[in-house]
Amino acid sequence: MNNYDVAVIGAGPYGLSVAAHLREQSLKVIVFGRPMSFWDRNMPVGMLLRSPLPASNLSDPGGKLTLDTYLDGSAGGPSNPTPRERFVEYGIWFQQKAVPDLDTRNVASLHKKGEFRLTLEDGEEIKASRVIVAAGIGSFAQRPSQFAGLPRTLVSHASEQSDFAPFKDRKVAVIGAGQSALESAALLHEAGAEVELFARSARIKWLKVGKGLTGFWPIERLLWAPAHVGPIGISQLIARPNYYRRLPRRMQNCFGVLPPAGSAWLRPRVEKKIPINIGCAVSSVKRCQDQLELTPDYGRQRRVDHVLLATGYRVDVSRYEFIAPQLLGAIGAINGYPRLNSRFECSVPGLHFMGAPAAWSFGPLMKFVAGVEFAAKTVTRGIVAMGKYAQPAGWNARDRGTQMGYESQDARLP
Repeated sequence: MNNYDVAVIGAGPYGLSVAAHLREQSLKVIVFGRPMSFWDRNMPVGMLLRSPLPASNLSDPGGKLTLDTYLDGSAGGPSNPTPRERFVEYGIWFQQKAVPDLDTRNVASLHKKGEFRLTLEDGEEIKASRVIVAAGIGSFAQRPSQFAGLPRTLVSHASEQSDFAPFKDRKVAVIGAGQSALESAALLHEAGAEVELFARSARIKWLKVGKGLTGFWPIERLLWAPAHVGPIGISQLIARPNYYRRLPRRMQNCFGVLPPAGSAWLRPRVEKKIPINIGCAVSSVKRCQDQLELTPDYGRQRRVDHVLLATGYRVDVSRYEFIAPQLLGAIGAINGYPRLNSRFECSVPGLHFMGAPAAWSFGPLMKFVAGVEFAAKTVTRGIVAMGKYAQPAGWNARDRGTQMGYESQDARLP
């Protein structure tokens, strides 16, 4: 049975980046998954990245494999906002440079018996001293209960549609008020569909960095972090996860939930072109043969050919089907999020979570590509440092955190 220092589950931005950093430390690392598969298969053709170029880089130890570097050397040159297709190409280019021996098999089961054991889709089993779960958000798609039980031909989540061309001349209702809902509505309209959007929010929020301060870059830089995640002022806090995680939980709860919003460049493609019902949820739905009859909170009933749920994602690590039940039961969690220490390690020693599942502990930056560099470097430093210390009698996680200069998060958990 092959034995590794670290096994990484997931080959998206977080998984590829942390693998690149760990390998620089001469650790025996294996990465499982198809490179950038969620971005390639679960994001629509024609999508543009909400994040600006500086916040869309994967992370390598030398800082040379940036999106700018790739775009400069590719046909067409830089583009901002960046098309989804080019970002996928960049991720695959990064993988070929930093993790060339990627194992594209899926992990069928993860359990722990002394060391971690991973059973792959073809039945092969490997051992690893540590495991990093960077499996993305595909398992967390959120569907309102009133749409439960309806076939995918009539109702689908936005993550299940990669091409809107088949919806030409069809009536489609889009549910949601964030970037995914607004951009999906625009793409559907541009593909020839008859689109109507329903948003529970009282208004549609459009992001505009530096609003009222355009042209005064030094001031904007103080108010907004380069990642542009979060509102004025708060953006700088969100961009510093180590500061964020030291805040009292009540303050984290205030800053950690970002309201749905759309990029400013998307606004002309939506307003005055697509009917938008604000402050209006779909309270019930009824199937009428090959159509759905929607009953909104106000106004008339509508019959549509399809409903697209751009209702976001709700993190719940129990929905990662590869985690064995016994191991899952040992993971301390809050509302589906694993409780992580300063090394992104959960209550099961040696098991780390990256990406959106880390947002409860490190803030909303972990839900964006912009959080990749911090997470990859932090996990790598923690794993390398952990390997340098013996475990004395009576050792526990908080003792080691003190010895290494890391502050244990467990002391402030509710």
